[in-house]
Amino acid sequence: MKKPELLVTPHSVSHVQELLEAGADAFVLGEQKFGLRLAGEFTIAQIEEAVKMIHTAGKKAYVAMNAIFHNDRVDALTPYIQQLDRIGVDAIIFGDPSIIIARREAESNIPLHWDAETTSTNWFQANYWGKRGATRTYLARELSMEEVVEIKENAEVEVEVLVHGMTCMFQSKRSLLGNYFLFQEKTMEVENRKEAKNMFLHDKERENKYPIYEDLNGTHIYTPNDICIIDELNELFEAEVDSFKFDSVLCSDEYAITVTSCYRKAIDAYMESEDDYDDVKQDLLEAIEEIQPEIRPLDTGFYFKETVY
Repeated sequence: MKKPELLVTPHSVSHVQELLEAGADAFVLGEQKFGLRLAGEFTIAQIEEAVKMIHTAGKKAYVAMNAIFHNDRVDALTPYIQQLDRIGVDAIIFGDPSIIIARREAESNIPLHWDAETTSTNWFQANYWGKRGATRTYLARELSMEEVVEIKENAEVEVEVLVHGMTCMFQSKRSLLGNYFLFQEKTMEVENRKEAKNMFLHDKERENKYPIYEDLNGTHIYTPNDICIIDELNELFEAEVDSFKFDSVLCSDEYAITVTSCYRKAIDAYMESEDDYDDVKQDLLEAIEEIQPEIRPLDTGFYFKETVY
């Protein structure tokens, strides 16, 4: 059976080393100008430093270029890819076809991972982009477990899924803080507005708090719960899904290290035997529940149709 990759999103170069020690196999790096909703901001110099560290450990480094590009950023794509090619990154994460053209202009052969957020919902799309250079697709977070398995059975490229972390439910390229519910003629309180990465929209009608922040790419609003399927990985293992992603955006360094360690133990246990995984999965879930912020309940997202926005 194929061992799935444990993919994580570090906050800094020093955090990369800590996550390596926790058992991560691969890392998503990048900067706002080119990548969406990154857990950490990495300059080219920091990417180069992190990649050396990651490759020394025998692991992989991917760089996010999955932003929505307007004309003002297009000229920067090819030079950026040339820099990534020089550094020797293992893949570029993309959603915009302009990246395919820019990679060609850069005369680069860096593998491509297709990440189109909510639209990567079937194997026809995965195989379409596979024929255009992609070697992997990151599936939409709104898919059920049955749909994920079916796509994996028919995809001609690698398949990556989110197994833990926040899910973005809304993005606008405009600055929308304080205006999110105005079209419903409702007011929405913004908590911690001065703290860019620690703000919440209060939905008093549903008694929910939605994490929200703004950056170079606009406004991002997340679901009130975090996905966690550490005790529900059996079907993904059996389907031989290629990459399990833990997205630590808006998480603390310590939380990311603990969760990475737990998923490392889950994967390694299953590779020994399914019984070994079944023996430890409840303990691993409880270890995460102990450190989970009270304001961010855990659920299984759309895998089993629990989440309703």
